[in-house]
Amino acid sequence: MMNLYDNPLYREDLEAAGQLPLPWEKLAGKTLALTGATGLLGSFLVDTLMEKNRKDGLGCTVIALGRSRERAMTRFCAWEGDPLFRFATCDVNEPFAGEGIDRADFVLHLASNTHPLQYATDPIGTITANILGLRHMLDFALAHGCGRFAFASSNEVYGENRGDAEFFDEDYCGYINCNTLRAGYPESKRCGEALCQAYRQQKGMDIVIPRFTRSYGPTMLMSDSKAISQFIKKALAGEEIVLKSAGTQFYSYTYVADAVGGLLTILLKGTDGEAYNIADEKSDITLRELAGTLAGLRGRKVVFELPDSTEAAGYSKATKARLSGDKLKALGWRPEYDIRSGLERTLRILGHE
Repeated sequence: MMNLYDNPLYREDLEAAGQLPLPWEKLAGKTLALTGATGLLGSFLVDTLMEKNRKDGLGCTVIALGRSRERAMTRFCAWEGDPLFRFATCDVNEPFAGEGIDRADFVLHLASNTHPLQYATDPIGTITANILGLRHMLDFALAHGCGRFAFASSNEVYGENRGDAEFFDEDYCGYINCNTLRAGYPESKRCGEALCQAYRQQKGMDIVIPRFTRSYGPTMLMSDSKAISQFIKKALAGEEIVLKSAGTQFYSYTYVADAVGGLLTILLKGTDGEAYNIADEKSDITLRELAGTLAGLRGRKVVFELPDSTEAAGYSKATKARLSGDKLKALGWRPEYDIRSGLERTLRILGHE
């Protein structure tokens, strides 16, 4: 496994994220616990906060929650032995008492099945992580003095575009056929958001909801079966990019550093109870153009191939899902990368360039 910490471009991303104009003092001396710590978004967030601790003396204790200590310590080898970094064993589908954790000022639930193969092969786990897992983390947060909770939601809550909007704002509600296998992910994210509102009302919790677009970057897991991740892996291998549809799907994407910058903006500046899209139209692109861009960056071509039945079962049914980022931009968030520059940076980091 490549050590990302040795890559100057990755370290540059971490330092840039740590210098965003945010009220960092809210995290000073506090404890932040998060699920999904080894995932694409969670791992970049952990690295950003730990780098901020190292460089600027933030003093924020980061508790990574997950099922595998070995996986976490391999991923976060740079922080092993640092007193501000801790790992706690946690399966979100089981109640979590948080033994040994005295306080968690901020709790983020980022753990989720997030790619098509998981949706198709583990539909039960997909739903339970977004509902039961969320409830377990909300209860953990309540028991540990949490001042603000964040639930990572998704662009998929908007469903299919009804043809009445070019961009989805936070109040848009499209169509989802709930009586399908593939509906497990978007419907459970919708239900999770509703559960957050229930805990705000009934338990008096402070909760914000970042809605992520299709995120990508050098922290991606090589097991990820999303189309963009498969394209990136093909490009890194110097192979032709395989497109398994006509490629007319028109989606919003976000480079991981910009996505985590949006998450931090929402966490530190967002309004209790509000949802925020993390999106910028300069990163909206059709799947065919996305494949072509990556092929062009590596001097290869795009080829068409039919998906197998398992792959097809996990694919999103939405054909157009462009999100408006105006609400988040009003808080001061500004993405650094458009889709081409973000893809190029991803390839350079993962390709050791």
